[in-house]
Amino acid sequence: MTVASAGSGSGGEVRAHAPGRVNLIGDHTDHAGGLALPMAIDLGTTVTGRRGGTTVRLTSSAEAGTAHVPLTGGDPRRAEPPWARYVAGVVSEVAPRIGFDGRVDTSLPVGAGLSSSASLELAVALALGFDGPALDLARLGRRAEQRASGVPCGLMDQLTSACGVAGHALLVDFTAESFTPVPVPEHADVVVVHSGVARALAGSPYAERQAQCRAAADVIGPLAEASTADVAAVPDPVVRRRARHVVTENDRVRAMAAALAAGDLTTAGRAMLESHASLRDDFEVSVPALDRAVEALMAVPGVVGARLTGAGFGGCVVALAERDALADPASLTGRGWRVRASDGARVEGWAPPGR
Repeated sequence: MTVASAGSGSGGEVRAHAPGRVNLIGDHTDHAGGLALPMAIDLGTTVTGRRGGTTVRLTSSAEAGTAHVPLTGGDPRRAEPPWARYVAGVVSEVAPRIGFDGRVDTSLPVGAGLSSSASLELAVALALGFDGPALDLARLGRRAEQRASGVPCGLMDQLTSACGVAGHALLVDFTAESFTPVPVPEHADVVVVHSGVARALAGSPYAERQAQCRAAADVIGPLAEASTADVAAVPDPVVRRRARHVVTENDRVRAMAAALAAGDLTTAGRAMLESHASLRDDFEVSVPALDRAVEALMAVPGVVGARLTGAGFGGCVVALAERDALADPASLTGRGWRVRASDGARVEGWAPPGR
């Protein structure tokens, strides 16, 4: 697995790369200071080019149009084409003294909930000359995404991309902004299946869900420290359900991390199924296509758990399975991949457009 990095090649060419991620469990907890268990994968975004000039100009192998961003900045949300907004957000945060002319290549499926935007942000920041601690890079990427999309996202995607550890998931505490590597057993496969519904957070109820979590915290205090008994004191039934998801999801993250460390796939899988039910019923971010993908995965012998991954509203489902239980994940929905943490988080079965 390649972690976020940058270097110079012959002739002054700069090459910067940042991986994507799959979240095993712990969604809609980062913005509440809770816990999650993501892992970086070997698919990612690479920016190549040369520094110079007074603008940042990038073309993309996966997206139409050219990002042409002046160093003077401006409102990233006005940049066109839409993917250029993330580039503009990074330019605003890095504030480079010189421009850049290059190309973006990604091996990630865009709009699948595997952090293609965070991967782009970090790779662009490194290409523009960011040189600092990995956690600072993650924080910069989060600010850039918030500028670009207007979505008050948490830190999970950028932190996982910047700080991933080969062969491990990361048990992330978003209050402390710290993480502990958790080994993924060699006898396990992580399977990712696309629901067929593209995911986009801008325009989704993501910000509304976050506001509901804040409303619950105003009543019972930080959700990362609350218990289910505390949640019962929230008077509004919808807000109560949102808080219940966050509080119980934190417990499930702890349970799954302990189970993976012990090599107990059955217990880990059970936590994933409970997580999906909570995201579907209490947080209401699933869609029928995601539910069907979970059901299809659980019908396969050797698959021990499955859940939506990412923020929901579309995108992908992640499953935990015994090694080789599902030889062809794409057979379920037409788009699916297998990730082996023990083999450098190598993703099998996915080829980017044009390859």
